[in-house]
Amino acid sequence: MAKNQVSDRHKHHKEAPVPKGRLLAIGGHESKGNGDKSEEQERNQDFESEEILKFFVSKLKGSNPTVALVPTASSIPDKMVAEYKKVFKELGIDNLEVLDIRSRSDAAEESHLQVVEKAAGIFFSGGSQLKLTSILGGTRLLQLMKERYTYEDILVAGTSAGAMALSTPMIYEAMTQGGYIKGDVRVTTGLEFMKNVAFDTHFIQRGRLVRMAQCIVTNPGCIGIGLEEDTAVYVTEGREMEVLGSGLITVVDGMGMDCTDIYKITTGEPFSVRSLRIHLLSSGEKYTVPTFDQLHI
Repeated sequence: MAKNQVSDRHKHHKEAPVPKGRLLAIGGHESKGNGDKSEEQERNQDFESEEILKFFVSKLKGSNPTVALVPTASSIPDKMVAEYKKVFKELGIDNLEVLDIRSRSDAAEESHLQVVEKAAGIFFSGGSQLKLTSILGGTRLLQLMKERYTYEDILVAGTSAGAMALSTPMIYEAMTQGGYIKGDVRVTTGLEFMKNVAFDTHFIQRGRLVRMAQCIVTNPGCIGIGLEEDTAVYVTEGREMEVLGSGLITVVDGMGMDCTDIYKITTGEPFSVRSLRIHLLSSGEKYTVPTFDQLHI
């Protein structure tokens, strides 16, 4: 078949829209200006107090912007809310609206939809990413958030579990610390602000490289982004990433892997893989997520 015939066949296909919104995925324990620094941060000459939260505030559109705080993932939402109210107030945010959603029925409340309609930014707290997806998944509220992210210039941020839930696939549990045993890493569908990307958090601090590798080996068309604590990626156009914060991000790319035995071995056995690509990126580095056209849209 001639080349022009191939292109003619698909000349009327509708491309997936490039998101007009932006994402900020944070690896957890972001500095809140309380003087609590890790040993690495004490020694890191590039450490800046509250850098990531200041960046979040600086990227909000409009004067006196509204921020919708979603503490749904947290097991201590009241404490979490008080902490963020304090730091955002200090950073100049006067309009912080809390979406106190603790059940699927809470998510259906009209008042929450009204807050999301006017918000310049949405911030998902840490906690349990599975709790977040189980409560918000399939709701009109989540659909509205994703519509605004797709068609409007809104900033959607998440920290720790809130960052992990932004993507698909989403790691929600690991039965062992290392994650090198087949079946020990449990993966499900996230909130899908980004597809074919898996975020993991507290990445270096908690030694999560191998569990991410298992996620990517079983989903080699996806890219793994490991976010260290007090480190974030700012995502524009759905795929352009810039690193900020005091640590590193780890990129795990399995698209070019030579071989793996994970489909042959029995659940409970260690898996093998060859030729995974790993990138370590610090603040200021940029990375473009390799993507394919979303042909199902």
